[in-house]
Amino acid sequence: MPQRQSRNADIARRDLGVVWHPCTQMKDHERLPLIPVSRGEGPWLHDFDGHRYLDAISSWWVNLFGHANPRISAAVAAQLGRLEHVILAGFTHEPVLELSERLTRLLPPGLTRCFYADNGSSAVEVAVKMSFHYWLNSGRPKKRRFITLSNSYHGETLGALAVGDVALFKDVYRPLLMDVITVPSPDCHLREPGESWETHSRRMFAHMEEALGRHADEVAAVIIEPLVQCAGGMRMYHPAWLSMLREACDRHGVHLIADEIAVGFGRTGTMFACEQAAIRPDFMCLSKGLTGGYLPLSVVVTTEQVYGAFYDDYTKLSAFLHSHSYTGNPLACAAALATLDIFQADGVIGRNRGLAQRMARAASRFADHPHVAEVRQTGMIVAIELVRDRRTGERFDWRERRGLRLYEHALSRGVLLRPLGPVVYWMPPYVIGDEEIALLESVTAEGVDLACA
Repeated sequence: MPQRQSRNADIARRDLGVVWHPCTQMKDHERLPLIPVSRGEGPWLHDFDGHRYLDAISSWWVNLFGHANPRISAAVAAQLGRLEHVILAGFTHEPVLELSERLTRLLPPGLTRCFYADNGSSAVEVAVKMSFHYWLNSGRPKKRRFITLSNSYHGETLGALAVGDVALFKDVYRPLLMDVITVPSPDCHLREPGESWETHSRRMFAHMEEALGRHADEVAAVIIEPLVQCAGGMRMYHPAWLSMLREACDRHGVHLIADEIAVGFGRTGTMFACEQAAIRPDFMCLSKGLTGGYLPLSVVVTTEQVYGAFYDDYTKLSAFLHSHSYTGNPLACAAALATLDIFQADGVIGRNRGLAQRMARAASRFADHPHVAEVRQTGMIVAIELVRDRRTGERFDWRERRGLRLYEHALSRGVLLRPLGPVVYWMPPYVIGDEEIALLESVTAEGVDLACA
């Protein structure tokens, strides 16, 4: 009698007949099995064949309080019985109103106006368009360029891709993209031997100062990921650089766009990364953890000054006519409100400090590994940079796909890790416990040894 095919294998086979997966060379799945997920619980994902996987990357950095969180689930279920969606042009509803009020109370003072979209890339598109349009409405049409950092990432729609700088994502589409000014990142992995993070970051600001001095008359905004360049390999820098940037943008009359899509909501140790530099951007983009990982939602929060530049009679044609069908979706807003409730009720930021310390202790074992160039951490983000030779700094050839070897091994041991090239990182949900951190440490150690052999 032929053996009955497993549920996992059956779903994977059917999937590969119809689904095109993101950020994937689909040919890889000729040998690399898909992992069908039947349910989630806390930091764990369960497949259909009885295996489970520790979600050490928060399902692409979105999940904060675990899968199937009962409080967020209840809030979404309750909202589902009242209102699933309504157009936000000419209409409103309580969840979007309450969420906007609460966000403007949480964010740096002066960020008072919330414009909603569906995802992080869309939020970046909104901020870029809004900044350009502000200057146009203000009689400065030549201010239409943007300054971005080397190795930055802001999404994969065309405007967001243009203001990013990760070649893997950008190079193919470069002919379609607007021209931007790229300034060297303050990335502290590139600091001189013995140089502190702060000294390096301050020294690197000279590049931004030079670019602003040369191009301020044609630049609408500088866009940055505060403190951590996530998709660029979890490269990190000191808050002092942000303080210098805010002062320079003010001095040169240029907007500052803070893309906190990945680093907001506690990832860097504070609720928002900009808090660590005590700055207020002109636009803050939020998404990912905004709904606790439940539903797509993003928001751009800006100032009364920006809002006022669009506020006029319709016939002046100065309105910001940007829209998404699911803007301000009530279900997503309900999930976001429940997420904020958990932050407030559970003292999450304080608890995360203890979790971050335990993660630091677990990661410390890699500090002297012969194939580890650096272990770095900002809050709840830990990154381990792999190299062929620690002494010389020689890198692995990207075509060897060392990170993929580690990914496959980790799955075999029940852990979801998804290295960014040669960079292994931990960005788990905030409900991870000591036993899970210990598992993460041991599996990563095995994977690093295997991948670097």
